[in-house]
Amino acid sequence: MAPPPQPVPESARVVIVGGGITGASLLYHLAREGWTDTLLVEKAELTSGSTWHAAGQVTHSVSSYTLAASRRYACELYASLEDETGVATTWHPCGSFRVAYEPVEVDWLRGQLGLADYVGTEMEWVDKGFIAEHHPFYDVEHLLGAVWTPNDGHVDPSGATNAMIAGARAAGATVSRRNRVTAIDRRADGAFAVHTEAGTVMAEHVVNAAGCYANEVAAMVGLSVPMANALHTYLVTEPVPEFAALDRELPVVRDDYLSGYVRQEQEAGLIGIYEQADAEAAWPETSHPTGPDWALENPLFPADYDRIGFWLARAFERVPILEPLGIKQVIRGAIAHTPDGEPLVGPSGVPNFWQLVGVQVGIADGPGLGRELARWMVHGQTDLSLRGYDARRFGFVPPDDARRYGRIKGCEDYEYRHQTPIPGLEHPAERPYRRHPLIERFADRGAVFTQVYGWERPKWFPGAAGLPQEDVVAYRRTDWFEPVREECRAVRERVAILDSTAFAKFDLVGPDAVAVLDRLTTNTVPAVGRIGLSYLLTPTGRIESELTVTRLAEDHLYLVSAAVGEVKDREFVETNWPLVDGRGADAELRVVSEDLGVVTIAGPSSRELLARCADGGAAGPGDGQGGDTVDLSNEAFRWLRARRLRVAGVEVRALRVGFVGELGWELHAPVADLGRIYDALWGAGQDLGIANAGNHALDSLRMEKGYRISRDLTHDVGPDEAGLGPFVKTDHPDKGDFVGREALLARRAEAQSGARPYRWALAYLAVDTDTGGAGRNGAEVHGSDTVYADGRPVGLVTTGAYGYTVGHGLAFAYLSPEHAAPGTELEVRVVGEFRPARVLGEPAYDPSSSRLRM
Repeated sequence: MAPPPQPVPESARVVIVGGGITGASLLYHLAREGWTDTLLVEKAELTSGSTWHAAGQVTHSVSSYTLAASRRYACELYASLEDETGVATTWHPCGSFRVAYEPVEVDWLRGQLGLADYVGTEMEWVDKGFIAEHHPFYDVEHLLGAVWTPNDGHVDPSGATNAMIAGARAAGATVSRRNRVTAIDRRADGAFAVHTEAGTVMAEHVVNAAGCYANEVAAMVGLSVPMANALHTYLVTEPVPEFAALDRELPVVRDDYLSGYVRQEQEAGLIGIYEQADAEAAWPETSHPTGPDWALENPLFPADYDRIGFWLARAFERVPILEPLGIKQVIRGAIAHTPDGEPLVGPSGVPNFWQLVGVQVGIADGPGLGRELARWMVHGQTDLSLRGYDARRFGFVPPDDARRYGRIKGCEDYEYRHQTPIPGLEHPAERPYRRHPLIERFADRGAVFTQVYGWERPKWFPGAAGLPQEDVVAYRRTDWFEPVREECRAVRERVAILDSTAFAKFDLVGPDAVAVLDRLTTNTVPAVGRIGLSYLLTPTGRIESELTVTRLAEDHLYLVSAAVGEVKDREFVETNWPLVDGRGADAELRVVSEDLGVVTIAGPSSRELLARCADGGAAGPGDGQGGDTVDLSNEAFRWLRARRLRVAGVEVRALRVGFVGELGWELHAPVADLGRIYDALWGAGQDLGIANAGNHALDSLRMEKGYRISRDLTHDVGPDEAGLGPFVKTDHPDKGDFVGREALLARRAEAQSGARPYRWALAYLAVDTDTGGAGRNGAEVHGSDTVYADGRPVGLVTTGAYGYTVGHGLAFAYLSPEHAAPGTELEVRVVGEFRPARVLGEPAYDPSSSRLRM
């Protein structure tokens, strides 16, 4: 007979649902940040979901700054928790190798060296002799080398969880075990009534840290969590006499050849497998329509040697000493995998309902994520950017499809877990998800695609270059390098069509629309018919989002932001919706992202092309080749202006703006009519040398103009650090107060006085990516490449690309401010190799923007 639920208080500032490693970490870190009026509710015993059966490993071998800093913190915390709390965690700092067989793996792993250097993590590239010395039982014959991370280790998952719980309780936090949350109601005043088997708790904040049950808990407030409870297997062998004779513990080895890891487990061997095909999820929606049974505790599943046998045989190849031994124990349990493999952390779309779910390696990432979410909840900001983990980034998936989509894509992500994460590597399942008529047209002209927030977008056009219609990815220049040069040339010299549908789009309408936007954004609201760039700031003065604002009428503003921010930006507007003259604002925000698609034309001949297809007649049937003449001259339709036109008989919102630095227009039109518009433009542009251009070309062209994207503007920096001064009007006579203004001014004063200088400044770099060999030996700059000055790491790249028009690599990077001045000579470490770089003071291409104004 199960023990009765443990009692709960009548109220708590925070209720955390779930008692695994992530929930325990959040409870612990909230206490460290000063919030102890907190309650963690667990339906069974602590760790009884996925945590208890985890292998418990932590590695510093990662490819992003947030992860690198988080993993360093996890290792430091696990090493100290036992002394702090008195609860045994059995931290084993045995070190680990991540091995490489192919040059592309070498590029990936050596590319991590600079990041580790910047974060302060010990990491080095070693040869197979070094590997054999440290792991004499591993077959190193076929290896090219490995990264060695000596401070890696593994921990007892239950011990680590209970230690954090003990630390939180000692500070005053409360835990209720054997007590299931049955419902969550949000009251009119914003508070939550959390109903449990032991009673109802009133809470200001609720956090979903429910692991395998994340979707079911999210559904209690009308949300969904697309993820798979993917089944992962590891095996423990019989004791290995040779291991018992060692005077040290063998390092963990992570090896994509066997699609998993091998380590010493006391005197035995432990082998973990991530099968790369036919992965299986527990509790599929077809047989478990309401999700996993709430009564489950410590669930495990039967071994399936047919699924893992191929990889297990490879593991025995690499560690032959294990092959003759019997298998003493098989652990096959469910682990959360989201569609892109990253956790869902932060605001959810429901105010004060937070997500901390989909964490596939909770032992490694739980400490850092719990710390950052605690900082976010208590202080309104994080130290590390969690933008890539935004819990709202799958808002394009309807709740009634979340389980199916999450299972398919989450299992696919599981299968890629031990495949080299080459930049641009596409995961094809469930694509296309959001459809529009341009997909077939671009495919017919030889495109390969990438996906942005569920929308397909052309990546490059191998078919146009006579190459097979298949993608090619690598760290170094590959088959798409020269075809993309031709796409860029078409934009710079003739005219090209680009698909810009994948953006978030909003209509803000009503008599008070301008007053509302003025109090939400940093820039002045443009006049009717004009376009402006503005920003949303967090209440603490950090960057929330970038918006293009088009004033279509006195009472109609059209807002466009990054596609992945659609739910995030809507939530920001709704949460910070202002009063106007002391009353409720007479305005309405409408999401029109799926209603309107965008065809962009760009290049010196774009005016002539648009003139051939636009008319001034009434909207209706027609090919756009007649009707009243539309004056598209520079005098009649200037840069950063907007008008309603008819193109191919379709009414469009024509915005003279673009992201490539050339004369051009964005044509925002009903999604169903995009094909009609494209066909007219394509047919009319044949004698103009019209071409299609994809995402690779867009990246090159926008970098030449020094245009930032969302990855350059994250919520761990403010607008001053990102160089957004011209768009942040703190003292403009026509600009009123806005969200984050006072915090920004206070932070600026601290920096100017020297009391708290800015950590970073966003710099624009020219990078010699041909160093070490021209042509195909070149490797382009990617996010998280490290920037050096005089041999010291001083910053990290956010985005980069090769500039075909200017003939060199380009990058944005956050640097220590003293190294961000134009003309500063630096180096960028690309795939482990140092490349000369220099800070630029203006765009590499057309710094006066004369091409846009022609």
